[in-house]
Amino acid sequence: MTQEPTSFASGVNADSKEILAFTLGKEEYGIDILRVQELRGYETVTRIANSADFIKGVVNLRGIIVPIVDMRIKFKLGEPTYDQFTVVIILNILGRVVGMVVDSVSDVIALTTDQIRSAPEMGAAVNSDYLTGLGTIEDRMLILIDIDKLMSSPEMGLMDKIAA
Repeated sequence: MTQEPTSFASGVNADSKEILAFTLGKEEYGIDILRVQELRGYETVTRIANSADFIKGVVNLRGIIVPIVDMRIKFKLGEPTYDQFTVVIILNILGRVVGMVVDSVSDVIALTTDQIRSAPEMGAAVNSDYLTGLGTIEDRMLILIDIDKLMSSPEMGLMDKIAA
């Protein structure tokens, strides 16, 4: 009887991460599925005066006032259009509920550590501080975002009340 290598015997789940894949423009992005509370269709928001342009406004989600961030505006990917494919990903970040608008959500992908490459320095619209890497699966490439860091960053201004 031969013994299997421990990495094989322990299964893929031991070193894999589940990622929610979504699109913005022509690119595909991914965030940790454990941060996702729910997915919703885009609905009209209540605009808040003097808020950053990427903060679309707020919605009332079962009694909780949730700020809605449009990621297309945040990443400077052109003018957003809202249609039947537009999705609001409701996130739970540091105990705070935040919604982020994306063009569409495709699926949940399990990526192993072998499928994640470190992010190159790009100086692009996405600050590389918020990138955890690039996930590759077959012919797809996902830009992996550290959504905790991004949503709690000072320029987002969403987490001030928690820090206070």
